[in-house]
Amino acid sequence: MRKYRKWLAVVTAAGAIVATASAGAEGIGEKISGWLRPDITVVVNGADTDLTPVIIDGRAYLPARGFAEAAGYEVVWSNDRLEFSKPDEDEEEAYMTVEGYIASVERDGDRWRIETIGAGQWLILYADGETVITGADGEPLGAEDLAPGMAIEAEYGPMMIMTWPGQSHAASIRVVRQHLTAKQVVRSVERTEDGFRIELADEADGDVKLVLHAGPDTLIIRSDKQPVDAERLASGMVVRAYYGPEVTKSLPPQSRAHLIEIDDQRTWPAPAEEREYRELAWDLLSDEDKAHLVTPKDEALVEYVDAADAAVVPLEGKERQLEDIRARGGKLVAVTYRTDRDALLGPLTILFDPETREPVGHIVRM
Repeated sequence: MRKYRKWLAVVTAAGAIVATASAGAEGIGEKISGWLRPDITVVVNGADTDLTPVIIDGRAYLPARGFAEAAGYEVVWSNDRLEFSKPDEDEEEAYMTVEGYIASVERDGDRWRIETIGAGQWLILYADGETVITGADGEPLGAEDLAPGMAIEAEYGPMMIMTWPGQSHAASIRVVRQHLTAKQVVRSVERTEDGFRIELADEADGDVKLVLHAGPDTLIIRSDKQPVDAERLASGMVVRAYYGPEVTKSLPPQSRAHLIEIDDQRTWPAPAEEREYRELAWDLLSDEDKAHLVTPKDEALVEYVDAADAAVVPLEGKERQLEDIRARGGKLVAVTYRTDRDALLGPLTILFDPETREPVGHIVRM
């Protein structure tokens, strides 16, 4: 939003001369005569102009519009007053702000896509060469230095794409602190005097890998990024947690939780399942497929997707199986790899039946 500094010129007898030669109408002012001085050069902000002053009683008068525009002002004539407005260069853009955590960072052509979550806020920020990125100490950082778990303060806008989540250009990003992240299954939840003690594991009945302590300052959100009470946490849930960076050296390690995101839409497989599906998908890739992969084997994105919404090319003989899954409103497990041909074909995604672990197809590539 552009803001302006304003000053007003109320039309008086002298002001009328400055503004216009037609202000001598009867009943408004008096007629005044003067001398045009084309031999005098009028300089505005160091630059010569073609303005010609009028000398009246030893004072130099200039045309209001010509002088104002030369000085960088906008002029509006309104009844009995002149209004001059000039953009405030320090406030030309009005940015919106967000405080939250980086959930993911991906290169997107010549820019970076940064998923940011906070209290009731979920944004996709795009950083490019114009984005000012700094650390907590004020030292400059590159977009490639950003990572999941970072607590940030960002300015974005002034325009925003009203999708869900919203998308906008990041004007500035300041990294406040680096936290640790974990996507795990809730093993147990126990109420304590200060809040909740949450045990996390790779699978519902697996060994405890991490213990988090959630207090009054811990933000707990649903899949739609809206805050919920800690009572929503339950055994078997997959969560994404931001904690630390201080962690005890005990077994299992313990730390304070800053933010916990609950997967109440069943879109994240448990870590143990992720590893299994990555192995299954890797065995299905041809040597040619692997030669074009950008995503490392152990970093492929594994997620649940609605079968009815997926643009699936079924494997031979799997058409009926896919129809049955769609008919009951079921989900598929998608394992996605980025490739060096994404701009032309899109990423490579293999789909599995979560009940049988069998591959049923892949997402259409252009």
